[in-house]
Amino acid sequence: MNFPYGGRLHAMPQEGAPALQARNLRVTYPGAERSALEDVSLAVEHGEKVALIGPNGAGKSTLIKAVAGLIAPDSGQILVYGNRVGACHHRTAYVPQRGEVRWNFPVTVEQAVMMGRYAHLGWLKRPGAKDRAAVSRALEAMNLLPLSGQQVGNLSGGQQQRVMLARALAQESDLLLLDEPLNNVDVRTQALIFDILDQLAIEGKTIIVSTHDLGTLEAEFRRAIFLDRAVVADGPVQQVINPDLLARAYGFQPHICPPEPEAFEVEFQR
Repeated sequence: MNFPYGGRLHAMPQEGAPALQARNLRVTYPGAERSALEDVSLAVEHGEKVALIGPNGAGKSTLIKAVAGLIAPDSGQILVYGNRVGACHHRTAYVPQRGEVRWNFPVTVEQAVMMGRYAHLGWLKRPGAKDRAAVSRALEAMNLLPLSGQQVGNLSGGQQQRVMLARALAQESDLLLLDEPLNNVDVRTQALIFDILDQLAIEGKTIIVSTHDLGTLEAEFRRAIFLDRAVVADGPVQQVINPDLLARAYGFQPHICPPEPEAFEVEFQR
């Protein structure tokens, strides 16, 4: 069953389907000698908050963009709530890396956050009271109300990061895809982001966060997916970030500390 919203037909979630399912996904960029993703299969259930980790060039951003519908896979299948990508745009919110955004575009903070409502509105319909209320809640959640009238290009890097997150919140989506949201933000902003993500997960939202910050994983996530073009490991954080697995994935030997001097002395005396 479909329903009209924002001038287009959006598919309803399929009963019992996971929030995200990828099957045998393969993605290759034009002119590349090898694929960015190869035979990636995974499933993420409703309400999960998952960390996507891996070395540079592992395909984390590629996977997120493919799920967001920005990159077409060579082969394989992506299902969002049981439907093909694009069948329900309003259910998926994408937060790109800050460096991929044109911050010199002449819009205010409030106008940038309102863009999150266009998945519901379409590009021709004017925002109504419901849309303005959603934007106000998002601005308040990200501590941006005092900056709502400022140009986004005049903000600091951390403030710009909060604008992108507020835009995703205003969309009121069920699946949030965040690509390196913790880069170049201070400790207070990082704590604010995690508090918001925790609340969204409690509300049943599904969250996938790509990150290089392994120090926060055990405290903030229960599940991690280690990606290096293919899924290297997928499971509880403590299992995925064990030293041996990290060493194999990053291509280095784990450091083995020599025994304490007392151990040599005891062995010699024997």
